[in-house]
Parts: sequence; structure tokens; C-alpha cells
Amino acid sequence: MAEQQKRRLQVLQKHLSSGRKHQPRPTATEPVTLHSEGQVCMVETGARLKQGTKFQEQIKKRGISAEVQPPPQGLEQAHSTLLTPEAVAFVARLCAEFDRDVDQMLRARVLRKIQMDQSGELPDFNEKTRRICESEWKVHSVPRRLQNRHVDLGDVSPANTQHFLQALKSKAEGIQTDFDDGHCPTWTTQLKGLYNVYLAVHNKLPGAPRISNAPVLMLRPRAWNMVEHNMLVNGKEVPGPLFDFGLLMFHNAHLLIDRDSGPFFYLSKLEGATEARLWNKVFIWTQDKLDIRIGTVKACVLIENILASFEMHEILYELREHSLGLNCGMWDYSASFVNKFGHRPDFVLPDRSKYVSMERHFLKSYMDLVIQTCHRRGAHATGGMSALLLPGEGQAGGKDVVDRVCRAKLSEIKSGADGFMVYDVGLIRPMHLLYDKFAPGANQLHVKRADVHVESKDLLQMPTGGVTLNGLKHNIAVGIQFINAWLNGQGHFFYKGCVEDSATAEISRSQVWQWVRHGARLEVWQWVRHSARLEDSGETITRGMVEGLVQQALRDLHPTGMDAAAAIFLEIVLKRDFPEFITTYLNLEHTFLSGKSS
Repeated sequence: MAEQQKRRLQVLQKHLSSGRKHQPRPTATEPVTLHSEGQVCMVETGARLKQGTKFQEQIKKRGISAEVQPPPQGLEQAHSTLLTPEAVAFVARLCAEFDRDVDQMLRARVLRKIQMDQSGELPDFNEKTRRICESEWKVHSVPRRLQNRHVDLGDVSPANTQHFLQALKSKAEGIQTDFDDGHCPTWTTQLKGLYNVYLAVHNKLPGAPRISNAPVLMLRPRAWNMVEHNMLVNGKEVPGPLFDFGLLMFHNAHLLIDRDSGPFFYLSKLEGATEARLWNKVFIWTQDKLDIRIGTVKACVLIENILASFEMHEILYELREHSLGLNCGMWDYSASFVNKFGHRPDFVLPDRSKYVSMERHFLKSYMDLVIQTCHRRGAHATGGMSALLLPGEGQAGGKDVVDRVCRAKLSEIKSGADGFMVYDVGLIRPMHLLYDKFAPGANQLHVKRADVHVESKDLLQMPTGGVTLNGLKHNIAVGIQFINAWLNGQGHFFYKGCVEDSATAEISRSQVWQWVRHGARLEVWQWVRHSARLEDSGETITRGMVEGLVQQALRDLHPTGMDAAAAIFLEIVLKRDFPEFITTYLNLEHTFLSGKSS
């Protein structure tokens, strides 16, 4: 164990140093150095330079202080281009403006969880908002380039330049330009990702098509649970989503508008309409300060929390000027059941590999309700991402992968979905052919789904099934490898023909935590009188079993250096209280150890 802890500290120190190479701080009297890219930016947006100076004056008058960490080695160009005094002043004022709102929202999450735990109550549709749900209204129309949402590429971290370029040159309708589930937010990757977006929008990214000819960038900032450690406003670390959103808007919004290409966003991990209202306030404030017409920003909300599924009309209503509809996220959504009700034995989720799919009643009801709600309000409804990967060139099995994805996505098309995501660029054309054959046209907004009658019990109905040893091993392997990827600055990885990101890591570690907590028993197939029958093996999942399987996973995975990840995984799945998000846990873990590594 001592050797594991030592190895863990070494890995984390390496991770931190790669993202936070400490440079001498510029003094207050040093001029801001703008390299050629930055000078071009200022020349092209002279009005914004003037407005940025105004923001600087305003934050001084308001008593707002802002401090930003120096660049990691090799990213001086990106840092000086993105974090100009004007941009920093804008982001600082944005964060100061909504500081109290963000804190209140996060406290409200905690209080609601405590209330449900203490009372034993379950979520339900809100009687107080019945007027919104029953009255007739529509979200505002979306621009031409958003009418067709058939295929987005998911989990595209712009910090991975090669992958980002491949996506920009693809025939997808959109790119989930990801600073969330598929991205690891070290200082290095954050600056690199934001800078690559800047270069792409300014038509300066080598090898990329002009932004007006590329798929639309569906920018996904971090969720509210994440903070940016490298910028302080009034002595506080700033919310990750506001840092991302502020810089993306300040540097790119006007050019995206001029080129009929944005600004468009995905919003993740919202838990209800009040959080949508907060984002709407952020949109209005930002558009006002940047002299952009209100309603120009469009955003698609990912319904990936059980609480949000009871407030979908309300979420669309709060964002009605800015709405780009709703999206289904199966694994984060399933993990939210453990997050909110994991201590309750009647909410133990069975083996996800065997018993959890979009065909199960609770997930089918959820998706049907998303489609019905969106189409009633004139909004697009899109499905989740297919994580399957096509085999490499010359390898067999490609047809089988395409057939599996087509079967799953055809079900969504027949349900009325307007689009969905894939990770593999090679799956774009088969998905287009699928839409051409079964749902020709830009969208399916005309499919109203009057046949859908979803009640609260439908959304809360747990699937039947047990826990398999293979499922437990798979969850452990995914969890360890995800943590290891994060420690190496990567937000996703490939495993057994699938892409794995924080969404699959969430459900994996959530299930292991819940199975240990409730002493779930493994199921096995027994031969009884020449026939197979599923029976309870009688073996209970315990801490000791999980620790043994973690050691086995380390042997099976082969690569050295995963001891640190395995130790963190065990911490997470054996905690007395369920950690809200694996990414938050890792982000704060790095912060804690950074002081020891300096």
C-alpha cells in the first residue's frame, strides 16, 4: 500500500506539473505581450478592444480583482491571445455578476438532496408549474444551419488537434466541441482547446476548412460542478462553465454570427428549470455586454439527471428565446439514480452491460417524453452518443458494428428523434443513409407522439435484473482506466471497441459503490436437469471482493503506472457518502496535492 501511495503521488505530481508549469509572474508594470495572432484578433475586433478597456475600468470601479495563472511552457501564444486584459476583464465581470447565483444554485442542489434523503420522498411533476406545462407556447425558431440535427460527432475535445481537425473536415451536421465529459481540464488542455476553437473560428487552424463550410460547433462548456483553478475573481476560483463560456463568447461570438455558424452550445448536468433560468440570465447578460441581439445564442440542454426529467417543459420555457431543444444522455442519466437514491435498496441498478439499455421501460419512457415535450414546443429532440468504434483498416467486424449502431439508432428515429451523436467519423454516412431511408427531411418536428402518456412511476421504474461478475469486472476496469486517463490529461479512452468518457466512468463507479453498499449478490447460470437456469450464486459483493478484483484488473490491463488510479478508484467506491461527481472528486484531488508537489 505504501508503494501504491508513493506511485500515486508521483503520477499526480507529473500530471500537475504538465498542466501547471510555474513561470515567473509578470509584474504589474510589465506590458501585455500580444503575438501576431493576438494582434490580428485586436485589429479585426477593434470595437471589442474598446469595449474590453471599458470592462477593465468597470471592474476596477466595482472593486473586482482578477488573477490568472501564467501559461504552461509552450502555450505562451495561446495564453496571450486568449487571456488579454480585455478578455480577462470581461470574464471577471461575468463571474462576479453571477457569483451569488451560482453559489445559491449549488446550495439548492445540496438542500434538495438532503430533503429527499430525510423525507424519503421521490421527485414528481411540479403542480406549481402546471400552467407552463399545460398552456400553448413555442420556443423561438432556430437558424438555418440548426434545422437539420441528424448527426453530431460527440466527445470531440478541441485540445486533441488531430481529432478536432478530423471532425471539422467531416460531413456531420455538428461537432460536440467538448470541454466536459470527453475532455480533461488541465491548464494545458483548457488553453489548447480554447485556442484551437479560436483558430478554427478565425479560419487560422492549419488544415481546417473555413468555419462556414465546416459542421457547426456545438460548444460544450464544463458543467456547474467544475471550477477553474487557474483564475481567481475576488479571491475565489471561478466556475468552470463561466470561464469557458466567457472566453468562447468574447473571442468568437461575432465571427460565428457573421459566418452563420453560431454561437451554439450544449449545456450539461442541469438538475432543473431554475438552473436553466440561470443559464438564460448568463446568455442575456453576455449578449447585452457584447452588443449581440438577444436570442442569438442557442443551447441544447442534456437531460442527464432524473430530477430534470420532471421539469422538461419548464426547462424549455426558461430558455425559450435561446433553446435548441433537449438531448438524451443514457449513462449520466442512469448514474443520477445512484446519485440521488443510491442509499435506497429499492433503487439498486442492475448490471448495466446486461440489463440497462434504451429499450428498458424507465429509459424508453424518458426518451419518449423528451421527444413528445420538445416537439410540442417546436424544439428539436436528439438522442445520445453511440460509443461503438469501427475496427481498424483491414480488420474484420466493421459490418457488425454498423449493423449494431443502425439497429439502436433506427429505434430512436422511429420514436421521432431529430438526430443523435456518434463518436466514430466512419459512422456518419451510415447514419445519414438511415435518416434518408426512414425519416427523410431536415427533422421530425411534425411527429407529436400523442401516443405517449408518461407518469412519474414510469420514469422511476427500476429495471429488473441482477449483477454479474463480468459486469462488476467491466465497471472496475472502466473506472480505473478513466482515472488513469485523467491523470495523463485525457478525457476519454478506448476499451473493448468503445469510447469511454466521464459518463461511462460515472455509471461504472456508481454501480460498484451501490453494490458494495447494499451487499448485492452475484448471479450465475446453473445447469439443472440438462437446462440452464439463472440463480443467485450466494456470493455477496464486498469491499474485499472489490479490492481483489482491482488487483486482478491491474494485472489484466498490463500497462504500468495504474496503481495511483486504482488507489483513487477504491477511495471513490468505498466512501461512506457517495461523491457527487467523479470529475469533481478528481479535480479537487489534484488541487489538494498541488501544494505538496510544489
